[in-house]
Amino acid sequence: MAAKKKAARSEVRTFEEAMEELESLVEAMEGDQLPLEELVAHYEKGAGLLQHCEKVLAAAKQRIELIEVANSEEKNLAPNSEEVEDAPASSGPTAESLEDDIRLL
Repeated sequence: MAAKKKAARSEVRTFEEAMEELESLVEAMEGDQLPLEELVAHYEKGAGLLQHCEKVLAAAKQRIELIEVANSEEKNLAPNSEEVEDAPASSGPTAESLEDDIRLL
């Protein structure tokens, strides 16, 4: 049975599961009812869970930053149709007038 518990502890957990377990460890440690050895074991396990949560958060942050960069690049490359319609007409030559100038030459 101890092997099953160790296997269950080493399973990859979701962020939410790890946070829930971390919270229960903290509550147990704050209760002042655990012997010193169990407190240290809880602390050790909590440190591992905290490290796991920090890695998951860092990965999520990195993914979000990549999405934001990709979205900003798409916006810069292809303006949406509303922006084009709402943009004031420029006083410079239009594509048609440039083509006419080229034909005249």
